[in-house]
Amino acid sequence: MAPDGKPRRPRSTRASRRTRSSDRRLGNARHLAGRLGITMRRIELLRQAITHKSAYQELELPPNERLEFLGDAVLGLAIASHLYRSHPDLAEGDLTKVKAVAVSEQVLARVAEELELGRYLILSKGEDQSGGRARPSILADAVEAVFGAIYLDRGFTIARSVVLRLLESHLRAIEEEKYAPDYKTLLQEKVQEIHRATPSYSLIEQSGPDHDRTFVTEVRIGGRVLGRGVGKSKKQAEQDAARDALQEDLPRKASE
Repeated sequence: MAPDGKPRRPRSTRASRRTRSSDRRLGNARHLAGRLGITMRRIELLRQAITHKSAYQELELPPNERLEFLGDAVLGLAIASHLYRSHPDLAEGDLTKVKAVAVSEQVLARVAEELELGRYLILSKGEDQSGGRARPSILADAVEAVFGAIYLDRGFTIARSVVLRLLESHLRAIEEEKYAPDYKTLLQEKVQEIHRATPSYSLIEQSGPDHDRTFVTEVRIGGRVLGRGVGKSKKQAEQDAARDALQEDLPRKASE
């Protein structure tokens, strides 16, 4: 009660809700850190890693895209250094094949599913309602962002140990050839063998709302289109374009 005998006015409901939501998101990040088996000194980095770009305007939280960029490099170096040390008998081409699959969307999405990462993601209402928590491209990107956050907070040694622990069974499966082929790598090898050039990928069309995009990509050497692919992410479309190109005989000259 206020001094005048009237009931006290409650604090702003909106401000209270915002505080509770912020506490919940940090709590989710702490719970995820526990599942990862690490202690984060700056838990807000992990919260950013699980914040999809769709939530930026609704919640005014920094999205995970920059961490995803960093995490991609951390992941690549962790896998490359592990393969180099653990497989002294493998040639460069074979190392490249294994690494390409290990860092692929397919593998990272499975890692995310094993972590139940989807339940922790911070998404816009539209993205959430359209199934964003189970979308492979969003899950794979978030895994890379998590690796980036761990690297910034704890350094490369701990980040590398987390990467290898999470991907251990997948690396074994890749080495036993239990994963589908990485068509982009296979196409690159074939093109380089014939033309000593690298195929390039161009996004030629995208359609649909932000939460359900469809991408169309072409792969070329020189001015010639080798294949066209469609996917729900740019990575999927590029893989589909490479697969399409491999179904045809490659021209002996880029201009053919």
